[in-house]
Amino acid sequence: MILGLIIVWAVVILTVSPVITGLAWPLQAIFYAVAGVVWIMPLRPLLRWMELGRFR
Repeated sequence: MILGLIIVWAVVILTVSPVITGLAWPLQAIFYAVAGVVWIMPLRPLLRWMELGRFR
């Protein structure tokens, strides 16, 4: 499931990528930095469940 979420996130970013290439490089850097961190948020409940055995 973790790999599936990472693959979906990568496909989403690759789909948006052509639009981002038209922006100035500082905006591109900000976008990719944020995109590189944000993918962890949906993964947190899954990782918590793996460690603790519950979602809360």
